Amino acid sequence: MKLLVVGVGRPKGALAEAVAEYEKRAGRYWKLDVVEVTAGVRGSASAPPERVRGAEAERILARIPNGLDIVALTRLGQSMSSRELAVWLQELGTRSEPGAAFVIGGASGLGEAVLERADRRLSLSPLTMPHEMARLVLAEQLYRAGTIVRGEPYHKGQG
Repeated sequence: MKLLVVGVGRPKGALAEAVAEYEKRAGRYWKLDVVEVTAGVRGSASAPPERVRGAEAERILARIPNGLDIVALTRLGQSMSSRELAVWLQELGTRSEPGAAFVIGGASGLGEAVLERADRRLSLSPLTMPHEMARLVLAEQLYRAGTIVRGEPYHKGQG
């Protein structure tokens, strides 16, 4: 089963190495692809947030193949435990679904077009966090879900 992470921008600084490490680890369990789209509006450094979200949404949706469940990451989405995420991913695979695309917005959030197309809205936390941090948390949770599905000892929590 394919998992696709579509994120606005590229992780920088201290988080970049951690994101790369956990995406590599998650790739041992899932066919994981990562696509990064450019942030903002081309040619306008001071565009209004609605316009930025709209432009980013177009670029995001253009990179998601047909058939994948679209999961919009938003603090207003449904929360899941690590185990619930693992079960959901396992169920996708057993239903022979092509997979899921996890979408992480930029600094202005996700555009309405992405939210409308999403099959699911998932919250990593009720807190607002930078997109680089969301990408790290997602990558770690995808890795954790893989270990849960295979019964490996990484996950020690109840949920």
